[in-house]
Amino acid sequence: MTNAHSFHIPVMGIGFTIDTPLKVSQFGIDSVISLVDDILIEKLRKMYCEKFERPYSEITEKMDDFRAKRITSYLDLIYDESVKKFEDLINVTTESATDLKKYFSMLPDTSRLKQEFKNLTKDSFDLQEIKTWVMENLPMGSIDVNIMTKVDKENYRKKIKLPAEYNDAHAALRGYANSVLNSSIILSAGMNPRLYSYMEQFEDFYPDENGIIKKKIVLKVSDYRSALIQGKFLAKKGLWVSEYRIESGLNCGGHAFATDGFLMGPILNQFKEEKENLTQSVYEILTSALDQKNRVVPKMILPIKITAQGGVGTKEEHNFILNHYKVDSVGWGTPFLLVPEATTVDKSTIEKLVAAKEDDLYLSNISPLGIPFHSLKGNTKDLEKAKLIEKGRPGSPCPKKFVAMNKDFLDTGICTASRQYQHLKIKELDEQELSKEDYTYYYNKIIEKSCTCVGLGTSALLTYGLDTTTEGQGVSVCPGPNMAYYTKTMDLHEMIDHIYGKTNVITREDRPHMFIKELYIYLDYLQGLIAESSVEMTEKQRKYLLTFSSNLNDGIDYYQELFNNQKEEFSGSKQQILHQLDEGRDTLNSLLQGIESLDNKLATP
Repeated sequence: MTNAHSFHIPVMGIGFTIDTPLKVSQFGIDSVISLVDDILIEKLRKMYCEKFERPYSEITEKMDDFRAKRITSYLDLIYDESVKKFEDLINVTTESATDLKKYFSMLPDTSRLKQEFKNLTKDSFDLQEIKTWVMENLPMGSIDVNIMTKVDKENYRKKIKLPAEYNDAHAALRGYANSVLNSSIILSAGMNPRLYSYMEQFEDFYPDENGIIKKKIVLKVSDYRSALIQGKFLAKKGLWVSEYRIESGLNCGGHAFATDGFLMGPILNQFKEEKENLTQSVYEILTSALDQKNRVVPKMILPIKITAQGGVGTKEEHNFILNHYKVDSVGWGTPFLLVPEATTVDKSTIEKLVAAKEDDLYLSNISPLGIPFHSLKGNTKDLEKAKLIEKGRPGSPCPKKFVAMNKDFLDTGICTASRQYQHLKIKELDEQELSKEDYTYYYNKIIEKSCTCVGLGTSALLTYGLDTTTEGQGVSVCPGPNMAYYTKTMDLHEMIDHIYGKTNVITREDRPHMFIKELYIYLDYLQGLIAESSVEMTEKQRKYLLTFSSNLNDGIDYYQELFNNQKEEFSGSKQQILHQLDEGRDTLNSLLQGIESLDNKLATP
């Protein structure tokens, strides 16, 4: 069956989409569960077992392979209950007709399913005929999962390091592989060769002779080169990447993986132009690998999907990404944080998101992973962090330790947001006899890290009134810059109507085009890179800044040609977009002058 919708809901945080499939999959909407926090997952499994009157037996940390078992059990539960909801919907009765009408009313007017259903019911309403057609044609939304490949902490039992398959990402992968799901695993945060190799052990990731793969692999990427390298690496192991999910380097929520100045439009264009070559070259490697493994080789070349996400905010942008770049689906993340029917966000956090303006949404350095992280000023986790700093006890108690991977002080690893790490790092700083200015700079660098692995999951506990004794009540939230243009909570129908242009929930008239917004975020990012290099710049740094600037300049050239050639799309905003591109180039030229002025400060590498 083809997808019902042309959009999907990406993973958001750790807890914001933890049970989204249970809320939306019956309406044919694909969504993604994060597998980071098995403690949160177990708490929700207990809650849902009680709600659905299912037997519950706790999976404790004393049990062997508890992390994988918790994940498998939770995913199986979500699948079972989602299927029940979907079956209730398609088992057409006069009582269930309301949900069925909701399913079709949320589809775009161009939907083939919607048109066929209208034709089926325009003359008469034969309940049995409708029921048969619905069961044969209506798809349920996919229950997908996400693993951040680098969040793969080693684990110990009685101070003895466990084998690599008990690492966090490995165990999460195993938990998904052992579940009943027929869906996709989205791998993000770059390549983890050891984890990718581990996937070879699970039958569900391999294609059968008809090219059917029970558990598909999806790579979240920010450029074509990364997609090609990772796709070939997996193909050599007999594993096929069914989808390349392109995400804006900076105009997205959560962790931001900046490109070297490559902008989303040119990246999407490269995927469009190279899709056939990508498919063919990777498939040749795959068939050779399957043959060497004495495994079944599919009878036909396997398909790949190209999807995109990051900053999309209007029907016009949505349709342009679909039609101009020939992508298969467009991800809408950040706005869904304001849709309680779809995501799990506590009331207080929703109120803060509704009130957020551009200046409240910023690219921070708070993530313990050392990756730029989108955050909201005034979030309660940061307020909690500030109080601890005021008390002279910076750092988190680190109750969950999912990113305790820094080995500066302990071979077992510590999280850089933890009280233990920050105490040791500040003690080390005290011994360096730095100037007051330098000391303050490095001290602030240490204490700015925040406990995101707890904060990004707590919202779900607060929403459902579950115990937060271990976690505390501080919430981290990671919306993209797009949040500034949404100013109210929405029901699911209203949000989807906005995506398809049946209504418009954005009241502000000054929202820039998604490509323009990304360009200006990159210009700000470049300015920050230049500022960091201003004290001492090496030749290597100088070359990188010039390459980054050159790529941005090429991106502006691409957009100017793209929008100049548009006859119908963006007709109302075309001139403004072109003007903003000119202003962006002026800013870039000014920044280039700044780089050149640093030439005489070059230091020896």
